[in-house]
Amino acid sequence: MLKRIIPVILGALFLNGCVYAQFRPSPEGVKLERSLQLIKGLYVDDVDTQALTEAAIRGMLKELDPHSTYLNKEEVTAMNEPLQGNFEGIGISFNMLSDTLYVMEVISGGPSQEVGIMPGDKIIYVNDTLIAGVKMNNQDVVSKLRGPKGTVVNVKALRRGVTGLMPFRIVRGKIPLVSIDASYMVADDIGYIRLSRFGITSGDELRRAKQELIAQGMKHLILDLTDNGGGILQTANDIVDEFLEESKLIVYTEGKNQPRYTMNATGGDELKGGRLVILVNEASASASEILAGAIQDWDRGVIVGRRTFGKGLVQRQLPLPDGAMIRLTVAKYYTPTGRSIQKPYENGDQDTYNRDFINRYNHGELFRADSIHFPDSLKYTTLVNKRTVYGGGGIMPDYFVPIDTTAGTMLHAKLNAMGVIYRLAISEVDNRRQELLQKYPESGVFNENYQITEALAARLKNLAAEEKIEWNEEQFASSRTLIFVQLKALIARDLYDSSAFYRVVNKENDIFMEGLKIISDDNRYQGLLKGIQ
Repeated sequence: MLKRIIPVILGALFLNGCVYAQFRPSPEGVKLERSLQLIKGLYVDDVDTQALTEAAIRGMLKELDPHSTYLNKEEVTAMNEPLQGNFEGIGISFNMLSDTLYVMEVISGGPSQEVGIMPGDKIIYVNDTLIAGVKMNNQDVVSKLRGPKGTVVNVKALRRGVTGLMPFRIVRGKIPLVSIDASYMVADDIGYIRLSRFGITSGDELRRAKQELIAQGMKHLILDLTDNGGGILQTANDIVDEFLEESKLIVYTEGKNQPRYTMNATGGDELKGGRLVILVNEASASASEILAGAIQDWDRGVIVGRRTFGKGLVQRQLPLPDGAMIRLTVAKYYTPTGRSIQKPYENGDQDTYNRDFINRYNHGELFRADSIHFPDSLKYTTLVNKRTVYGGGGIMPDYFVPIDTTAGTMLHAKLNAMGVIYRLAISEVDNRRQELLQKYPESGVFNENYQITEALAARLKNLAAEEKIEWNEEQFASSRTLIFVQLKALIARDLYDSSAFYRVVNKENDIFMEGLKIISDDNRYQGLLKGIQ
């Protein structure tokens, strides 16, 4: 099904570049301009008037709400790139390990794959510039590797088992940015898809992944939106359309100066009523909340996890003459039952707004569902089964899963912070890649059979000592399962792909495991849809 998707961030329609011309200077505007002239003409030292102008704009927007912002030209480019679905570069994902670029993944069909770059290669030179061992940050490395399509970059790489540096001449090209981190069959008739963002290509990606899973026998789907911060509103509409029948309301927006604008489903539930579970947590926001809210309001699926972030403000992108942009809040969006998802905020009080997660933690909300109290004014009724749902800030799941802090210790935190677990995973694959692939030819086999050995655990302890991390056996015993799962998942990702990573970690993910139990039990699933816990 072809859809014309207009890229609109969080429900905003892009305006023509001359939109600001319709507004005549106000007394306040004249006052600001006069102040800038006085500073420029009379101030004791030279001033950067562009920086002053930007500071004034940022200051004004800060007084409005937490999401009205100013972005300079560079920030606009950085913001749009993940949503556009592609960038121009050489087609690798990498990490800096001990000040050396380590190739994690070579994007299929990309320029690097075409010339023979392989996972595990260490890139030492880029265009005769040494990038290894010089404490270069990721952004500096990216700036050297990326460039316009058709341009050439020459790199020299070190590969295990090969003497000397290997030269590669890479012609940069368009590189796709994928939105789906993982897609695989969990059981004979249950599929799993993890969606990380709502970009231009996300709807098409999800449809392809869904069709592949249906071909493998999928009848029911777990859609993972945990930690998905949102993106393009029309993409959320496009994806919800995959699960709702024609003409059903998905979302509407409305504001003081913006008339009500509705988005309705056009039909096409290819799962034909199969069970649907949506996984969410406190970092699921914006477009994720639109999707979860629409599914919940129409009783189409069960929402599992913790209350979502609560981002329900619509920004319109207003371009400025120099390529900068104002993202101005012009409306709020509402779920089909009329719920506003936006959590409370006070104008200009960014600190309180940003401390919301800490406040939830301190109030016990992340641990106990009964610590969350909603007034009667925030109660709404779903549109099919007439069960109670809540507004007033985020989407409250149908089944609450408390956060688990029992496995977290200072030892695990230090091992993470110093990159010890990650480095050990890379070293294990770097030393044994062919051996591991021969023994575990695909990720499912690896997931079922690979075990962290005592020898690998000993290496972990040695690496910790090298980083002067004090080893605490009691803390290690508490975090052992968590550390080993993380290590195994990182090894799987390096050997196969990101789906392999989630195959491993999901087995220890409480939200996923509860979602799997619910979708596997039709009686329990139907009970939750009727408001029965």
